[in-house]
Amino acid sequence: MSEISPTSPDTSPLRIANFRAYWVARLSMTLAQYAMMLIIGWQTYNIARDAGLGVAEASGQLALIGLLQFVPLFLLTPFSGWAADHFDRRNIARLTVLAQLGCAAALAWFTWSETISLLSLFSVAIVLGIVRAFNGPALSALAPNLVPKAILPNAIALSSIAWQTGMIVGPAIGGYLHAIVPALPYAVAGVLFAVSITALSLIGKVPQPARAANKRPIHQMVEGLRYVVRNKMVLGAITLDLFAVFLAGATALFPVYARDILEVGETGLAQLAMAPAVGATLTALWFSFRPLKNNVGPLMLIAVAVFGVATIVFGMSKSMPLSLAMLFIVGAADMFSVYIRQSLIQLHTPDDKRGRVSSVSLLTISASNEFGDFFSGSLAFLIGPVAAVVTGGIGAIVTVGLWARIFPVLRTTRTFDPPDELVEPTPEEKLQEQMP
Repeated sequence: MSEISPTSPDTSPLRIANFRAYWVARLSMTLAQYAMMLIIGWQTYNIARDAGLGVAEASGQLALIGLLQFVPLFLLTPFSGWAADHFDRRNIARLTVLAQLGCAAALAWFTWSETISLLSLFSVAIVLGIVRAFNGPALSALAPNLVPKAILPNAIALSSIAWQTGMIVGPAIGGYLHAIVPALPYAVAGVLFAVSITALSLIGKVPQPARAANKRPIHQMVEGLRYVVRNKMVLGAITLDLFAVFLAGATALFPVYARDILEVGETGLAQLAMAPAVGATLTALWFSFRPLKNNVGPLMLIAVAVFGVATIVFGMSKSMPLSLAMLFIVGAADMFSVYIRQSLIQLHTPDDKRGRVSSVSLLTISASNEFGDFFSGSLAFLIGPVAAVVTGGIGAIVTVGLWARIFPVLRTTRTFDPPDELVEPTPEEKLQEQMP
């Protein structure tokens, strides 16, 4: 499974060839995804505004982009989690990246031929929702199979760096290349998806969890959801992110701020999208060298509260430097909580359930992101974009207070150590168990 032992003095997951290929694949894919999504939102908002719609009505079109991605993901998540636990996770990842390459090629052609429309953008959003339903659980469940358990938190931090780096550079690719040639971001995204497929093909055979005998697929799907509900640590961590980011998601309204509030255009849009990712990447980089060990639960709650406060200030800001500073803090605080949450979920979940639990986690992330985009866009349609962002930030802070009381385990968890029943016995312990 790995090229180093858990006791090796060199604890860098990048020494493992399979993890290096995984890291390159995730980085390339994330770069392409965020370059595409930024321009999809920008084109949607501008087509709506140029058609004579006001700011509020055009914000409603952004809400639809989020909804069209969320609905297929919501419907397919139980099946995608089951698939990640029963089929080769590498093949699932490769097929989903190939589908995204097709989406990039289609949007490049529509943009180049000047036939891009809301219908084509909405159609691609639906396909991306379907693809992400299967892509996320497969990749999330694959990572723990590539490294020893002792360095899994390091691997999660490095994986987050790939993700956050993609969030930084991806919008830059999208915003700046679109200013040169509108179709160029999609063409470059297609190349990056091809790189991702190639890297995924370099990952060698990895262990596949044993399939449960005499259990129907639907029972196994429900079993994964039941595990999440019963494990208060996993349930609390997942739902904290769900409600906090759902309420305080401002990213969907970046095109509104770039065009009509801060008036900074498409290059400013790229900077707005990059700012939270810069903060998140620096935080993930810090954790890759200095993993967090103590007071993980309380610190996760504090990080989400900071996320809410920074969102409020951003919502009220009319200064580009202040807005960028607040978004930097938003990204850093979000990465702080993501690092803790993902480490807790992976280490507190048996390997044979990781695909299904990861699919539940993905569903909540999508609910907080894509469906949160729909919520933010709809709220902006009703009360205006500034009021929508500020209200969301307040909601995130209230969520922290409620979750600290509903899930006291979040306040009392000090380390990432899983319960004894999830710790795999050593060969010597297994031998002793078999002895009469």
